[in-house]
Amino acid sequence: MKIRMSSPDLTEADRQAVEAVVNTPNLSMGPNIDAFEKAFCELTGAKHAIGVNSGTAGLHLCIRAAGINPGDIVITTPFSFVASTNVILFEKAIPVFIDVDPVTGNINTDQLARAVEDLSFGGERADRWMPRKLPEINRGGDKQLKAVLPVDVFGQPADYEPIKALAGQYGLKVIEDSCEALGGEYKGRYAGTLGDYGVFAFYPNKQITTGEGGMIITDDDEAADFMRALRNQGRAPGDTWLQHTFLGYNYRLDEMSAALGLSQIKRLESLLEKRARVADWYAEHLKDIEEVTPPQLVENTTKVSWFVYVIQVDEKIDRDRLALILEEMDVPVRPYFSPIHTQPYMVKMFGYQQGDFPVTEDLGNRSLALPFSGRMSEEEVLTVCQHLAEALVSAKR
Repeated sequence: MKIRMSSPDLTEADRQAVEAVVNTPNLSMGPNIDAFEKAFCELTGAKHAIGVNSGTAGLHLCIRAAGINPGDIVITTPFSFVASTNVILFEKAIPVFIDVDPVTGNINTDQLARAVEDLSFGGERADRWMPRKLPEINRGGDKQLKAVLPVDVFGQPADYEPIKALAGQYGLKVIEDSCEALGGEYKGRYAGTLGDYGVFAFYPNKQITTGEGGMIITDDDEAADFMRALRNQGRAPGDTWLQHTFLGYNYRLDEMSAALGLSQIKRLESLLEKRARVADWYAEHLKDIEEVTPPQLVENTTKVSWFVYVIQVDEKIDRDRLALILEEMDVPVRPYFSPIHTQPYMVKMFGYQQGDFPVTEDLGNRSLALPFSGRMSEEEVLTVCQHLAEALVSAKR
């Protein structure tokens, strides 16, 4: 039995949708991207949807739309994929990290409230939240707090009521990184609709895939026009092909990718149900393994969108040794996440050290992503869990 870490769920209809585009002369900027964006507006209730070539590109455009300038501060978390921090650095702004909730891995809103108050006050109160050192490019400027970028980790939305209350009180933009949470809900509201802008991603292991790709949603007319221009080399409405009102990027989503996404989104609920079924199998077969804590859902999450299945192992287990043993058993696993503040480039730029964000570091040391996709069978899930139970015996410290 060959168990894969993840596998896209593709049908013959998906393949035919892509093939149909290849048989036309419209390979970019055609009817499929328009239809894909319209489908997202209908799905989420958002006024605007802007297709881009990756979730990272989508987050970057949101940073630009939020008016983030060099030296500005954006609050986010270190328990995420690096893209959520990199897009802040692209604009020479300062990411200020807040530690996370130990159950969900999402931003700790109590710490966030203290940080927003202190950073807005300035002086020594603000300094306690700032990185240990700043690169030369960030040492000038007003260091004004401009935005919060929460991450909906592993398909479970962050706690947005207190986040939005703080944003309203202090005049901050909220950029919702829902790249892992398509189809998730917070108190009955769709993930991605809870901030000023929301971003989804469609890498092959996501809930739907376009190969590479992403989607921004927003109700902000001006921001939507601006982001559409930036994704298309800075061409504003009314510009000719060789006129460029803004400094922009080539962040367009091609027609083949849009056609695949449009085909996939038509069966989103089915895809989510299949992933939920696999998650249920895991929960059932893991319940008697004492050294493992399965993913925990909180009350605010009225619908989880299973992106990956990440367990936490007991402190007496050497997680990295466990991963090696499972790999030798042909069970692919991944440590998830390696904290952003411990990445070599972040240590070099900002002087972060072990112990700066203890909850993030603990989760980073004990979390392990198991093979997961909607295409897995219960037999495969059972095999993974049996091998895991066996490997745990040899992975004790």
